[in-house]
Amino acid sequence: MPKYNYIAMDLDNNKINNTVDAKDESDLRRILRNQNLVPIKYKAIDEKKTSYRLKANETADFSRQLTSMLGSGITIARAMEILKERDFKPQLKTVYEKIYKDVQQGFALSEAMRFQPRTFPPLLINMYASGEASGKLEQVSNKMAHHYDKENRLNGKVKSAMTYPIILLVVTIAVVMLIFTLVLPEFFETLGDMELPALTKVVIGISGFMQSYWLYVIIGVLIVIAVCQYLIRIRKVALKVDRLKLRLPIIGKLLKIIYTARFSRTLSSLYTSGISMLNALEITRTTISNSYIEKQFDDVIKSVRNGEALSAAVGMVDGFDKKLTTTILIGEETGRLDAMLESTAESFDYEAEMATGRLVQIVEPVMIVILAIVIGSIMLAVMMPIITLYQNAGNL
Repeated sequence: MPKYNYIAMDLDNNKINNTVDAKDESDLRRILRNQNLVPIKYKAIDEKKTSYRLKANETADFSRQLTSMLGSGITIARAMEILKERDFKPQLKTVYEKIYKDVQQGFALSEAMRFQPRTFPPLLINMYASGEASGKLEQVSNKMAHHYDKENRLNGKVKSAMTYPIILLVVTIAVVMLIFTLVLPEFFETLGDMELPALTKVVIGISGFMQSYWLYVIIGVLIVIAVCQYLIRIRKVALKVDRLKLRLPIIGKLLKIIYTARFSRTLSSLYTSGISMLNALEITRTTISNSYIEKQFDDVIKSVRNGEALSAAVGMVDGFDKKLTTTILIGEETGRLDAMLESTAESFDYEAEMATGRLVQIVEPVMIVILAIVIGSIMLAVMMPIITLYQNAGNL
């Protein structure tokens, strides 16, 4: 069923901008009429052609360039025309061309962005809509450029933290397979029928198996990786995996800081831009990148809607640093929640960068120890029969 993005007015003359599934335009008008809404503008969304998702660095670059052009007095339509003519990759040029066409037709920038599902983050769209409503689009765009610059920097550090262990793991597996299939068989042939230690027998068995079935071993590893990726996409499995991450020794604590930084930075940007707390929480929950924490926001939003303090509602979430609840409570008591959220966001951004650095310091030695154990076991299995041969030769 097609999706339609619409702008309508309710009975209180409030403008509503939303997306709905409808069979056709007649069905859309019927749905809006049943909701006591009068359509102003609407447009069908072609989801198949708008599946490109902007990365954090591309989102930051988009906001930064838009800020620069708006600050120079250039209109939105002209700014998008300039952007679509730049030398971007084809998918990105297509995105900007579609936005330019929609803006030319009279749609606001946030509306044109909303017509392309999954391309722009919900946070960016809602912030731009807020900026358009308040007449502060340039300031909001500048804030978003800084926001996604920080997000890109944090994501880059997390990826860097994981790149070294992954490379080391791949190299270790490749080296071990070469040793077991090419080096060890030649060596073990020289041992003849002598009595071998248990460890050496195990290594010989593994070597023989890998030499005979090395192709199946590689296929098996690839199948295991594919199955793991498939299982992680299943919601129930993803919830358990994301919950387990928070329970890991040391690493779990560091991840909590990173998740708290994302939450506080996003909530600060939304709330200080005039978006209601309930809407801000709905948007923020999608930016944390942990399904277990995201699921808990059903209760958080329900509690806030029922009049409970934000600090108490957020305090129920399993996965945030406890410092967050205290700082929000102080902001509520002093009546300066917006300022406290901004200060908290800066604080946790710094702590997240430090936590990512510590993550690298922890993972690297762990991987080196694992590699040392594997290689050391192989060397021990090789040296033990050699030592036995020397001892026997000495007794002759």
